[in-house]
Order: sequence, then C-alpha cells, then structure tokens
Amino acid sequence: MRRTVAAMVRGGLAVAALGALAGLVGSGPAFGEENPDSLSTATDAPVEESHEPVKGEDGLEALVPEVAHHPYRVEPGVRPFRHRLAFSPGYGTLGSKRLFVARVTYHPNTWLGYEWSIGHNPGQSVHAALHMLSAIVRRPLSGRFQPYASGGYGMMLVYPGPSFNAAPVTKNALTIGAGLEFYIRSDLAVRADVRRATVLGRERDRDGIVAYDYFQQTIGLAFYRSIRP
Repeated sequence: MRRTVAAMVRGGLAVAALGALAGLVGSGPAFGEENPDSLSTATDAPVEESHEPVKGEDGLEALVPEVAHHPYRVEPGVRPFRHRLAFSPGYGTLGSKRLFVARVTYHPNTWLGYEWSIGHNPGQSVHAALHMLSAIVRRPLSGRFQPYASGGYGMMLVYPGPSFNAAPVTKNALTIGAGLEFYIRSDLAVRADVRRATVLGRERDRDGIVAYDYFQQTIGLAFYRSIRP
C-alpha cells in the first residue's frame, strides 16, 4: 500500500513538472529565435553623436579643427588664397599720429583680393577716419613669407575738436603701398603694411586741388578662413 501511494505521488510530481515545462516552452520563443521585442528595443534606440570639441595639445578648443594637433605647422606647397576671407586688426601711424585700423579682405582667386578697411586717427584737436576700398595683388609662394602690393581709393573724414566751431570735412584719398605676411600657421599670419596716403582737398583762399601726402605704416594679425562657393 505504501509503495502504491509513493508511486502515485512521484507520478503526480512528474506530470506537474512536465506541465510547467511545457507552459514555459509554449510562452517563450523557440530555440534559435530572437525575441522581437528585445530586437526592436536594441535596434530602434537612438545613437547619440559625439559633439565634443576638438582640443589641441594645450587643452584649448581649436577654432579650426585641422590645426588642433599641429598649431604651428604650415601646410607644404604654395599658400592657398582662393575663396579665403581674412580679418586683419592693426596698429601703427598715419604721418606722426597714431592709427588704429581694421581690414577685411576677400580673395576671389589666387592672385587678387578685394579689401575694405577703416582707420581711426585720434587727436586732441582734430581726429580723422579713413575709409578705403583697395585691391591686393600677390603672387603666392611656398613657405611662411607672402609679399603683396596694394592700391586703393577712399574718403577721409576730418572731425574738428570741440574747441572748433566747424563741421566735419570729407576729402578724397588715394593709397598705394606694399606689405608682407609671415604665417604662424596656415590660418594665422603677422601682417606688416606700409602705404603712401594722398589726401586731396581744397584750401581757403586758394584755387585748385591741394594734395597732402602721409606715410602710413601698420602691423597686426591676419586671421584666415576658407569660404566654399
């Protein structure tokens, strides 16, 4: 009797175990198949792109990623100027007075550049602003030194000081000169510029046009960026 009861108990446990196993197999995926829910979760998850800034050897963020790891290297070959924009702040003299100047230059091709500049010549009794449109002509070379010639036309606005009861005077101006750029790296150069500025105007009680010549010299930086057409 005891053997019969024990056999029945063992048989019931076996049937229950087989039933539970069959339920698990029927509810889950078959062997070798992937769970569609887990697959969609893995493949549909958005992948975040890295937007970390490119940093150079000194740990500072580079404005131009190409020069991040070689900040003072100049690319070999002839310097490229075509479709490049340059911003050049500078300081110098106009005649015997101080001059602060800012220039923006665009190069449509390798040998020609169009430049707009504004210069301020401060003074106690009289100060002036010089607006110029110039052409920059050069023959690109290999290496760090790049010479150029310039010529332009513009206007000089002369502002009398507060002690003078007079209106500002506008005069025509012509400039001609040359300059030299020394490249620290491919997008940055030290720029030295010398020009002769001729201001054309009239004097009181004197007929005709009077020309005043000034020697202009400046030194500054030139920041270059490429502009793709």
